Amino acid sequence: MDAAAARPQRDTVRRKGWGRLLLRVSILVLAFVAMVGFSVVLAKVTLTPSPASEDLVKSNLHPGRSLRQYAEDYTFLAACKQAGGNLVLGMPFGILLPILIPRRLRMLRMFLLTTAVIVLIELVQGAVVRGRAFDVDDVILNTAGALLAYVLVGRRLSHRYHVLAEDPEPAPERPKAAPRTKTATRTKPKPRTKTAPGTKTAPRTKATPRSKAEPRRTGRSASAWSRLRNGVRHRAARGRSRKR
Repeated sequence: MDAAAARPQRDTVRRKGWGRLLLRVSILVLAFVAMVGFSVVLAKVTLTPSPASEDLVKSNLHPGRSLRQYAEDYTFLAACKQAGGNLVLGMPFGILLPILIPRRLRMLRMFLLTTAVIVLIELVQGAVVRGRAFDVDDVILNTAGALLAYVLVGRRLSHRYHVLAEDPEPAPERPKAAPRTKTATRTKPKPRTKTAPGTKTAPRTKATPRSKAEPRRTGRSASAWSRLRNGVRHRAARGRSRKR
């Protein structure tokens, strides 16, 4: 009976395990495809030559110089476009990478991977692509966008995915405890038998009080007392003999 009852439960557990596995694989494939598509778009945006701006673009190794240039030389919309574009360009890293990397220290790993990829792209821009230059402010803005996306969206999505990926084993059934046996009831003491009317019961004898024991004298005190008593007796005997 127990084996027959346990079979449906095992079947449901297996179905849930297969369902979780398929869902995990589908989410992982979608994240990978989205990451590949984002990489293609990123390469097209950042590694496309721009000969028209070859004389205007210069490499920047000082943090904040390009941001000051955006605020001083550009209009408000143009500055927002430049800074916001770099922020948006780094956001997919904060959403997709936490799903693809292990759960432990995912924020630190995501930050390091994003920084490494952006630095590599900027180095390729400055060394190979015409009209492009290495800009440390682009690295800062892209990494900030990735962190912002991770805090807002990526952390929750990756947490749900990794919780779904962890397939907990069903808890083993605990054996049922045996029913408690009832303890034997205590026997009530027998009531005292009442005496028949007219019969007198013997009065209880009072215990005789214990005589107080004389204090014991031991050692030197006992010998001195016996000497004194013997001396009194000898004196009394002499007085009687003289009277005679």
